[in-house]
Amino acid sequence: MGLVLRQSPEQVAGDALLAETLRGLTSAARAGGFRVIVEALQPGSGPYADLLRSGRADGVVVSGPRVDDGDLLQIVGEGFPVVLQGSLPGLDAPSVDVDNRAGAKGAVEHLLALGHRRIGCITNAPLAYTAARERLEGYRDALREAGIEPDPAWVAEGAFDAASGHRAMKELLARTELEAVFAASDVVALGAIGALRTAHRRVPDDVSIVGFDDIPLAAFFDPPLTTVRLPAYELGHAVGAALLNRISRASVPSRTLLPTELVVRASTRASPSPHSPRRDH
Repeated sequence: MGLVLRQSPEQVAGDALLAETLRGLTSAARAGGFRVIVEALQPGSGPYADLLRSGRADGVVVSGPRVDDGDLLQIVGEGFPVVLQGSLPGLDAPSVDVDNRAGAKGAVEHLLALGHRRIGCITNAPLAYTAARERLEGYRDALREAGIEPDPAWVAEGAFDAASGHRAMKELLARTELEAVFAASDVVALGAIGALRTAHRRVPDDVSIVGFDDIPLAAFFDPPLTTVRLPAYELGHAVGAALLNRISRASVPSRTLLPTELVVRASTRASPSPHSPRRDH
């Protein structure tokens, strides 16, 4: 099996959940008599379709699919066994993913229940990645259901790492006042917390923060991070099992969604002012 990661090697090295996801994938692969080849290819860095065309892999998992991935469209069109770890609407390939939209919605609903109304969002990645778009949509869903029209000024883009979270938080602080922030990745959230400290804003006294992923270090952040737990091992195992079925031409559901879980820790607290200014439209 090939595992194609649509990120740079540096981004892959910083992925705190990759080890568990890969453990689940290799467990499923070995149960079927397969090994796993890993390719880290950031967009534009080269093709990966030759893994299949050369016979070096019997099928591939594409992790982090992007809307602009020409190689993916080609190999799916040629009928090779492909499973997405993630999703790409309109592509005729099985998808195994966590429910990004519902998980993000639950995170923001937690902040709303605490009385926060001016809630920002830092994406986990550029919006060419479908997971980033789904988490952003979940954020918007929660605000709209609470009668709050999302303000574009409340959203900034992250790019997988803590440095991008730091930059994005600085952008938000420069253009708006926020009571809380949903950072759609724990690593991005760590950078955002650093930027808040630089600006002399306390977490959670001044700004509550919720992350996404529940990486192993999240419980040891300062403060420990409220976050959305992603079942990394189960995700890897499920996508490996789906690819085994594709290779053997067994039926595979078109979309499999694994649930997430909100883990409440010390980075969120009730709004100190129940009458904080609203920007409802």
